Amino acid sequence: MAETLISYDINKAPEEQDIKPHNRWHPDIPMAVHVKPGDEFRLECCDWTGGQVGNNDSANDIRDVDLSKVHYLTGPVSVEGAEPGDLLVVDILDVGPRQDQLWGFNGVFARENGGGFLTEHFPEARKSIWDFHGIYTSSRHIPKVRFPGTIHPGLIGTLPSRELLETWNTREQALVDTDPDRVPPLATLPYEDTALMGDMKGEEAKRAAREGARTVPPREHGGNCDIKNLSRGSRVYFPVYVKGAGLSVGDLHFSQGDGEITFCGAIEMAGVIDLKVGLIKGGMQKYNISSPVFQPSQVDPQFRDYLIFEGISVDEQGKQHYLDAHVAYRQACLNAIEYLKNFGYSGAQAYSILGTAPVEGHISGIVDIPNVCATLWLPSEIFEFDIHISDSGPTIEIGDDVDTSTAS
Repeated sequence: MAETLISYDINKAPEEQDIKPHNRWHPDIPMAVHVKPGDEFRLECCDWTGGQVGNNDSANDIRDVDLSKVHYLTGPVSVEGAEPGDLLVVDILDVGPRQDQLWGFNGVFARENGGGFLTEHFPEARKSIWDFHGIYTSSRHIPKVRFPGTIHPGLIGTLPSRELLETWNTREQALVDTDPDRVPPLATLPYEDTALMGDMKGEEAKRAAREGARTVPPREHGGNCDIKNLSRGSRVYFPVYVKGAGLSVGDLHFSQGDGEITFCGAIEMAGVIDLKVGLIKGGMQKYNISSPVFQPSQVDPQFRDYLIFEGISVDEQGKQHYLDAHVAYRQACLNAIEYLKNFGYSGAQAYSILGTAPVEGHISGIVDIPNVCATLWLPSEIFEFDIHISDSGPTIEIGDDVDTSTAS
């Protein structure tokens, strides 16, 4: 078993941990632990909210999550010999839930608190709780669905250099300035009040908190990429921007559909991850790499049968867009939701299924003007009944006595 370098006490707040996590990116965050190339080690992680969401039947906690605090990341891990310009090689040896917390949650965020991919259709907070049974998961809020998880870290990356941090903050501020009052905002900018900068203290911590980049988006260093196939057996090549690399990880998911469309769209969990690190000296220049390269696992669940839903670059109001993949994938998701409603699922339940189950999202065509063809591949084997199209038509399989939980 890999040595546990950082433990996490789920009964304590992030600020009370022996080795504090961080929820901002900044080059001056002190390294929490030190390893050498070739080392294998384990890190424990809280859920991305730091324990703000409970195992209950109310979505009030989803409605009230303070998104200025997330994500809580374990690290940074310093790798001996890592210098700017190198590539950090990270093997994901294993990843899974904590044995003392065998459940996770999926949330549909309210429009006022970040929303989601389909906010206009699902503007209110919703939550579903998922229980873990070995590699399988099921939910009391979404009956007759059971599937194996592609367990993975939603967020993993290296510390930015000061120059890279300034680039992020400058370009994201310029975007927000185009529509500063938009809800939800166009980007999340530095915010000192709720920043946790690892073990930084005093004026140094306050200064870094004013500058630290939020963890919401993916960027050149990795970050919140939400690639569901980065499960056990995956490898990632990260650009190194600071001495020691500063590898951090968190936002562990038991399962997720491509796109993580409900925003809190995966099955979020607290868990553990085993990693091995290596270095390729001067690798950024050798391979002309300025963003991570990912090598997926060979051990993900394999499905044999899918229903594939198409979407094109025409929105719900019938407006034609030019080669817009965002609009096209949105339509594919909406078409799948409407289909699942034929079997008795509510729209919110169907939305949650697409966010949590290992659905595949594809850009199937992107050159045929004016429409992108985006497709959503829904594995039929996750259902305990037949969802295929037949002459007899759909049969209602789900009663109205259970649904995703709502906020009161």
